[in-house]
Amino acid sequence: MKFDFDFLVIGAGSGGVRASRIAAKHGARVAVIEKSDLGGTCVNLGCVPKKLFAYASQYHETSAQAQGFGWQFDNPRFDWTVLRNNKDKEIKRLNQIYEKLLIDAQVTIIHGAAEFVDPHTVRVENENYRAKYILIATGSHSFVPDLPGKDLAITSDLAFHLDALPHRAIIIGGGYIAVEFATIFNGLGVDTTLVYRDKLLLRGFDLTVREFIGQELQKKGIKLLSHHVPLAIDKTETELQVKFENETQATDLVFMATGRRANTVGLNLEAMVKKRDDGSIIVNDRYQTSADHIYAIGDVTGGPELTPLAIAQGHIVADNLFAGMNRRLQSTLIPTAVFCEPNIGTVGLSEEDARKQYGEVNVYQTTFRALKHTLSGSDEKTLMKLITDKKTDKILGLHMVGSDAGEIIQSLAVALQMGATKADFDHTLAVHPTLAEEFVTLR
Repeated sequence: MKFDFDFLVIGAGSGGVRASRIAAKHGARVAVIEKSDLGGTCVNLGCVPKKLFAYASQYHETSAQAQGFGWQFDNPRFDWTVLRNNKDKEIKRLNQIYEKLLIDAQVTIIHGAAEFVDPHTVRVENENYRAKYILIATGSHSFVPDLPGKDLAITSDLAFHLDALPHRAIIIGGGYIAVEFATIFNGLGVDTTLVYRDKLLLRGFDLTVREFIGQELQKKGIKLLSHHVPLAIDKTETELQVKFENETQATDLVFMATGRRANTVGLNLEAMVKKRDDGSIIVNDRYQTSADHIYAIGDVTGGPELTPLAIAQGHIVADNLFAGMNRRLQSTLIPTAVFCEPNIGTVGLSEEDARKQYGEVNVYQTTFRALKHTLSGSDEKTLMKLITDKKTDKILGLHMVGSDAGEIIQSLAVALQMGATKADFDHTLAVHPTLAEEFVTLR
């Protein structure tokens, strides 16, 4: 059977690009199909622009806190258009970098929407391409529940391109995106309300972290409405109205951050691979689907929606197929951060999961006011928590809420990956004065 390519990748996000480049490095003839901008959600509508907006949202509070250090900033003014346009320029630069990476790796770039014709053939813009192996790396999209007036709401996709900031915003959801955009909007001067169905935000995170971040968000001026489920969205001449069971909230913008779904619609996959009810593709530990020659990685598989995970998966697929390796993901430790203010960083098990899996555990925890805030006037607190197996002293989980938590947890994730114990942390000298030193001085 004649093939146009050894490896055909559908989706040029972070995972698809990594798989393409590594496969080409191993000598495979590779093509990648992308119907939108190169770089996928992370570069264009996710991690990168969100982090840039998060930086922007911190400056107003920083300028106010600077007064305690002797600095005066008179009448600071924020220009949304400048931020949005500068963000667009940076994203365009990254798109070009991704294109150069693929071209330099001798990967063929095919622009357009992909559709399976048969198990080895994909059609793009009326052109058929046959490949020995096919990788689906199409990512996910924002999910909006079906309720009256849902078209009046926006998702994170549109939030990056607003013509102007609203005066008031209601964000519906209790996960990463909802919490991050709540602090972004609030920091940029928007009167922000965060609405979610559970008692606490960030389901799946450590309970102490969930309770703590709720308190800190309210200190920032964000209004929290727990146990609320939107029933409908209406529009009047002057505002939007979100209806709940016992009340109606008025606002200028409704932002739905209610989860994501796999991008499998339109691929004509039904006869090719097995999927779950939510549309995500079922894979084994080598990311192989129910069709031996078709693989899938990243958000489209329904796992944790994290860019580094998709990149690692893409690399594994390419190594296994074209370098004769037999790799699997070596670690179940997935460090992550929520880029809200204050920042959340976490790696390993929550206290609740640690108790379920290990029985007896030791918990070391501290809450304190950072040195910076002794002069800033802010009452923001920092939380640090360390969980160990009582029998072995091995560290099972690390959790932090505070400035630069993501940066700190990234480094500590290496220690957990190596099997560090509490004694190892105790024997490590501290860098003083820092926030990070608290993790090696906990008692």
